[in-house]
Amino acid sequence: FQIPFSLEPFFNNSKLKVFSGECNEIFVESESSHSMTPKFQLESVKLSGSGIHATFPKFLYNQHDLEYVDFSDSNLKGEFPNWLLENNTNLNTLVLRNNSLSGPFRMPIQPHWHLDTLHVSKNFFQGNIPLEIGVYFPRLVYLNLSRNDFNGSIPSSIGDMNSLKFLDLSHNQLTGEIPEHLVIGCFNLEYLVLSENSLHGQLFYKKIYLRKLARLHLDANYCTGEIPKSLSNCSPLEGLYMSDNNLYGNIPAWLGNLSSLNDIMMAINHLQGPIPLEFCQLNYLEILDLSENNISGTLPSCSSHSTIQQVHLSKNMLYGPLKYGTFFNRSSIVTLDLSYNSFSGNIPYWIERLTRLRYLILANNNLEGEVPNQLCRLKQLRLIDLSNNNLFGQIPGCLDNTSLHNNGDNDGSSAPTRYKGKPLNKMYGVDLSCNKLTGEIPPQIGKLTSIRALNFSHNNLTGVIPVSFSNLKQVESLDVSYNNLNGKIPPQLVELNVLAVFSVAHNNLSGKIPEWTAQFTTFKEDSYEGNPLLCGKPLPDCDVAAVPEASNEEDGNSLIDMGSFYITFTSSYVIVILAIIGVLYVNPHWRRRWFYLIENWMTSCFYFIVDNLIPTRFYRACM
Repeated sequence: FQIPFSLEPFFNNSKLKVFSGECNEIFVESESSHSMTPKFQLESVKLSGSGIHATFPKFLYNQHDLEYVDFSDSNLKGEFPNWLLENNTNLNTLVLRNNSLSGPFRMPIQPHWHLDTLHVSKNFFQGNIPLEIGVYFPRLVYLNLSRNDFNGSIPSSIGDMNSLKFLDLSHNQLTGEIPEHLVIGCFNLEYLVLSENSLHGQLFYKKIYLRKLARLHLDANYCTGEIPKSLSNCSPLEGLYMSDNNLYGNIPAWLGNLSSLNDIMMAINHLQGPIPLEFCQLNYLEILDLSENNISGTLPSCSSHSTIQQVHLSKNMLYGPLKYGTFFNRSSIVTLDLSYNSFSGNIPYWIERLTRLRYLILANNNLEGEVPNQLCRLKQLRLIDLSNNNLFGQIPGCLDNTSLHNNGDNDGSSAPTRYKGKPLNKMYGVDLSCNKLTGEIPPQIGKLTSIRALNFSHNNLTGVIPVSFSNLKQVESLDVSYNNLNGKIPPQLVELNVLAVFSVAHNNLSGKIPEWTAQFTTFKEDSYEGNPLLCGKPLPDCDVAAVPEASNEEDGNSLIDMGSFYITFTSSYVIVILAIIGVLYVNPHWRRRWFYLIENWMTSCFYFIVDNLIPTRFYRACM
């Protein structure tokens, strides 16, 4: 809760040393106001989340003994308070996170020898990071300038901060290469976060001395080259985040020797070669994301007991069957994404052993066989995407035994994982499209009340659309197009109030389309095309006869216009006759030849009639 009160009643308290009013509405005098000077000299002030909505309080200008200042989440405006550092030489912590501060990042007049924590993320600071920042703050342990509008290069003077353990410059517009002096001089660095910038060049092309490094975030930049061997000296490394760069070469086998690794995220690069067998040695590995690379070969077989939770290997060139004993065959796994590869064979029976599995994505492979009933034993399953394979047989009717039936608990993983643009932890759905499935749609599918998407399109399904689909109150996309379904579209589907995508096209459906109301007013003709016996909005009304008589307008639009045909035929006939007469008149030789042919033709016709059509007795009488 918030308690609004003013700070001025405390101004006469000369013994006041610590003031903490976080998450309350504090009314303080801004620097433009005229009020009394406080008698206290604070050592610590914490007004985070106080909703000041103004510039820095004026009383701060009279403080000289401050050691700790926290004004985070307070909607402060103005420039960076370098005067606060100049007036308080013993200040060791300055936290101004998540405010509206802007302008250049100005340094104090003299170096500050006591400041060890500077956190100014989520503001609007602009321009270059001062080149001499390492000179003015030589004792910093924690430096966070992330989520601002800084541009230019990373100052090499940061390498002079020998005590620095945490450096976060992410989500800015920084360019250039990572300074060599930074990775050599900051030998105590444990967290290096440079993601979401425009950095380029090779990664640590010379030897680095970050032997205490635990987390390296370089994702979403333009870094090139191979993964540097010098990282093998970082034995405490727990997280390696290099996604969305231009890295190439093989995945180094020595990564398997970094026994503390729990996150390897190197998606969207140009890495190639197989997944190293040495990865089986990473017993603490929780997240492996190598998607959107050029990785090839089969999956390594492991006998380790890792606690891996997420495996993302989509959009590579992996192949072979899904054998038992692969490194992700662990009951701890939550997400398995092997889509857009060339895996073959059946979906393995041992899939039922992945008891914590929530997201199964095997789309766009060469898998065959039936959809196994073992999937129904995965009680926490939320998303099944088996689309674009060669699966056959019937849709299991037992999927309502999974979490698709009702909302499950959160999987406990904080890793940023997305599926088709949506966060996985919010996604429930079934996609079996583009296979060879047959039989009827099980009515039990209507019990999957948590799903947001259902896609059975491009199969050979028969029967009717189950009325139970009307129970899918949270479904946003429903596609059963390109099948052999018949019967009517259940009118109860109008109860699906959040439905945004709907298609029953290219089936054998008949009858009236559900009432044109609510969400169904947004669906166009292409949602129903390929069903000639359907009627009702947005198709023609159902009161029109099934085979109506052609109207005059329809006659006019027929394939042959009879009036034009008669005129054209008569004209052509007259032209041919006139042409023959003209030729015979001009050329006497052709004229004699023509009459000779006519005479022979008439003679032949006469004898044909006499021999075949006139009775014999009549012929003899004529003789």
